[in-house]
Amino acid sequence: MLFRSLAAAAALLAVAAPVAAQDVDLRAQVAAYVQPSNAARTDVVVAQLRAAGFDPVVETFVGGNRQTGEMEGRNVVVTIGDGPREILLTAHYDAVKLRDGTMSHGVVDNAASVVGVIEAAKILRGRELTHRIRIILFDQEELGLIGARKWIEAHGLAEVAAVVNSDVAGYGDTMMYGQNNGPQSAFVTRAVRELCAERAMQCVGYPVYPPSDDRAFSAAGAPVVSLGFQDQIGAHQMWLAFNGGEATGLADGFTPRVFQLIHSAGDTMEQIDPATVALAGEVYAAVVERLDRQLAGVD
Repeated sequence: MLFRSLAAAAALLAVAAPVAAQDVDLRAQVAAYVQPSNAARTDVVVAQLRAAGFDPVVETFVGGNRQTGEMEGRNVVVTIGDGPREILLTAHYDAVKLRDGTMSHGVVDNAASVVGVIEAAKILRGRELTHRIRIILFDQEELGLIGARKWIEAHGLAEVAAVVNSDVAGYGDTMMYGQNNGPQSAFVTRAVRELCAERAMQCVGYPVYPPSDDRAFSAAGAPVVSLGFQDQIGAHQMWLAFNGGEATGLADGFTPRVFQLIHSAGDTMEQIDPATVALAGEVYAAVVERLDRQLAGVD
């Protein structure tokens, strides 16, 4: 089910040439991540950032886990602006290897988020901000949040004012956000709630939210929120699955659609809605701008 090598090469070439922001085909940008390896996905990340006019830095680390053994990982980083402290906007770009040895297409989880974050970066580049904005696209999240943990080990958190993470943002108009990242994160989740109210967006807060790279930051004491998108019904079903306890109201054995898709052969381009990717980019940029103002004491 993987692209043929010729098609993969064509997809990579398609993101290599600079294009105007309004001309970007978000569906094609997401599809470019359907690759036979995570190393190839790194190349796509770098190519797309360069095509958007950024100068990405690839930070390598020694990662892997018990199942894989030691293996090199690659976080891709872009810095926007300057300032004594920084706000991080993050997503993981790696995909899981399926039981048959092939790679998941990994577009809902998590190429759509990566493209949304890049769109947000393009918006933020044109804003006057008091904080440095660091875009980090992590490797090896699927192996145990390794890329995020290695970044924290290498850089520390002394200059990090807040972190906004994106995971699973391929379809739907309902934004989900985690509330289980410690008291230090209260002002970040409050900023998300305020934005949802101002935009009259469908948003669902999760007292217990599925783990992503945010857990590495919350464990280290950083203020962080994890965001994602689904359709409204799916977002509420997943809320019940994680937060409803024994009386969820869900049918016995029921699994929300999103968890039938991710980490499976079903995580394909048929699931992707470019409108969601565009919305994610706009909202992520708005969350970062709001945090920038609030941390600077402007709001």
